[in-house]
Amino acid sequence: MSVPRWRRPGPGPGRGWDVATGETRTTLTGHTGQVFSVAYSPDGRTLATASNSPVVRLWDAATGNAVATLTGHTETASSVAFSSDGRLATGSTDATARLWDVALPQPSDAIRRICRAVNRNLTPPERTAYLSDQSVSPACPTR
Repeated sequence: MSVPRWRRPGPGPGRGWDVATGETRTTLTGHTGQVFSVAYSPDGRTLATASNSPVVRLWDAATGNAVATLTGHTETASSVAFSSDGRLATGSTDATARLWDVALPQPSDAIRRICRAVNRNLTPPERTAYLSDQSVSPACPTR
């Protein structure tokens, strides 16, 4: 897998560059202003970004899709860094540092939790929206 380098030259989306070819590989859209800090998770699957808002965003590094938004700072989130165990530390101009457990569940674990929460199988539109790449068998185990 070619790992992109991330650069945020000013207003607009962040871009991931393939260092071998110099081509834009992925564009991250979601922040409304300048991105100050970008960090890869230890497994290389997740990116964290901090911008000129209190929000920190998590992205799928392979696709550029947003996977989570972290709120809690009251002023600009200015820095992000992952620890070796995958936790995320964020710093802000609100004079706080926060430590987040950002481990994302495996899809099968997430499906089990959803099934328990709604106490039913997924409807055909839900299945199309969330599990389009899965088989047509029931997503939730029968009791």
